[in-house]
Amino acid sequence: MQNNKNFIKNLTCPQCKGRLYSEDKKKGLVCKKCLLLYPIREGIPIMLKEQALTI
Repeated sequence: MQNNKNFIKNLTCPQCKGRLYSEDKKKGLVCKKCLLLYPIREGIPIMLKEQALTI
């Protein structure tokens, strides 16, 4: 589990290259600048802009 957290800390938003924040309630990674949620499915972050959800 610790390795997952370190991995996620190094991911950036594909659109603006900004920091992503883990949102357990929404089951994804959020870019607060772009207002996008990148979903996590089966433990894998889906880092495609086309798959991101607007929040």
